[in-house]
Amino acid sequence: MKDYIKLARPDHWIKNLFIFPGTLFALLLVGWKGSYGGLAGIALVSFFCTCMIASANYVINEWLDARFDKYHPTKKKRPVVQNTMSGKIVAAEYAVLAAVGLGASLLVNIPFFVCELWLLVMGVLYNVKPFRTKDIAYLDVLSESINNAIRLLLGWFFVTADYLPPVTIVLGYWLGGAFLMAIKRYAEYRMIGDKSTAALYRKSFGQYTEQSLLISAFFYAMCSLFLCGIFIIKYKIELLLVVPFLCGLFCFYFHLAFKKDSAVQKPEKLYREKGLLMYMIILAAVFILALFIKIPALEVFLDSKIIGL
Repeated sequence: MKDYIKLARPDHWIKNLFIFPGTLFALLLVGWKGSYGGLAGIALVSFFCTCMIASANYVINEWLDARFDKYHPTKKKRPVVQNTMSGKIVAAEYAVLAAVGLGASLLVNIPFFVCELWLLVMGVLYNVKPFRTKDIAYLDVLSESINNAIRLLLGWFFVTADYLPPVTIVLGYWLGGAFLMAIKRYAEYRMIGDKSTAALYRKSFGQYTEQSLLISAFFYAMCSLFLCGIFIIKYKIELLLVVPFLCGLFCFYFHLAFKKDSAVQKPEKLYREKGLLMYMIILAAVFILALFIKIPALEVFLDSKIIGL
């Protein structure tokens, strides 16, 4: 039973905290009319739903990847790779997790339910033939990191079902996730150290090089910051204070990819990187502060007048 619980990766649930920036953006732009105690209750239900759907995706991910994971230095030790698990029980586990997640999401609202369903469908597209987008270079990163954008939408929609979030911040969040995923791919590729073995483990690695992975990560980071900049100019100029910290975060994460057995291969373990953890706390504090304060002096960046000499 412990192996089947591990298959759902409850240790990865921390990733679902990425829904809450969407909540903050919704509170900033739309507001909340009820009590904050009620909002906290909805937040807990929303987090639970997202964890269930994410776990359903993890279940089919590990089960369908078993024949490829045997070529990975550490994943080859998983019980699912060593043929010690029942396919029928795995299928039942997937069905129960998906049903519980979708059923509970109906308690929130319809847009939230649709996004949870979308998250579940992305798991199918990413893992299941004939789609299996994880086997196609660049599409593998973009199709997995779109889950970041979906999480942002989930955080937004449990606050309001009446408005859509600005497309710039949704796309920026998506491409920020693509940067993280491309760096993860780079660290995996570099750790395996042999292109042919890497391609046996992950088919898309046959189409990548270390250079192409780094260039793509750089591209995703620039696009993410560009889109976030548009959002800042249109909706909340005080968030300019966060931009230098975001640039630093991208660089910090980039730096981690070069470490031996880098933690970026297992993002759920990043809490062990004390320097990164402290940096994230500072970034979160600056972000929350910038969301809820007003700095009139920063409005000079919105002025289109040219200064005469």
